Amino acid sequence: MSYTYTFWFAMAGLLLGHGFVGMGVGAIVGFVLDNLRFTQRRTAIPEAGGYISPLFALLGAIAKSDGRVSEAEIAIAERIMARMSLDADARQQAVQAFNRGKQPEFDVTGPINALRQWAGLRRDHAFPLLDVVIETVLAEGSPSPEKMAILRQLAFALRISDMELMALMAMKGYVWHGAAGAGGRAYGAGGGGYVPPQRNTLGPDPYAVLGITRDADERAIKRAYRKLISEHHPDRLGDLPEEMRKRAEGRASEINAAYERIKAERGFK
Repeated sequence: MSYTYTFWFAMAGLLLGHGFVGMGVGAIVGFVLDNLRFTQRRTAIPEAGGYISPLFALLGAIAKSDGRVSEAEIAIAERIMARMSLDADARQQAVQAFNRGKQPEFDVTGPINALRQWAGLRRDHAFPLLDVVIETVLAEGSPSPEKMAILRQLAFALRISDMELMALMAMKGYVWHGAAGAGGRAYGAGGGGYVPPQRNTLGPDPYAVLGITRDADERAIKRAYRKLISEHHPDRLGDLPEEMRKRAEGRASEINAAYERIKAERGFK
């Protein structure tokens, strides 16, 4: 457990002129904050397989949301199970959850709340979760409004903004081509949808990967890069399951590659 807040609040109490009494009060306040942060980090760590059921139930619901579960979506679920190296019991748990999510009128609120509790306030856990879900959303190409609605509901619960969600999808080679709707959000009826752009050897649009527009200045570009890379840096992944760790590490590489491309195009260091 870190005592960063305990130290700085104690120093603040001392420097504000309240002497050792202020220092003691500050230390108590800081200790409470340190303990809260430590508790949040611990609650973000699932018990063995604790995230499997809600994740695969949500994947099943997404696959079924447009009326039918395709072979591509089943293959994606199988591939995710394989990459997670699930043992026989965990695999059975995942299959049962996926089938449960496919049932008519399945309520996605439960698994979304469970995944939010698993991630806690840690964005380094939230992004790999979204990455797995996005893979199912994009299994058949351009996703249906129903799939996008569930994805956005999860993103909102995990405190991921629309712009960040678009950047995550851009890393998969998909970009939003529709017009922004009410409130400036590029979603909704009549707004088009995510469609695969014309691919090239350079990969996805680096500006979309960083979640910025092409008219962003150098300062905005660097700020967006630093924010993203700080949230996806391998050193911050800590207790993530191995499959999600690999995804987060891969995303960090994509962020770096996008930033290097923009620097080369713009000519700044």
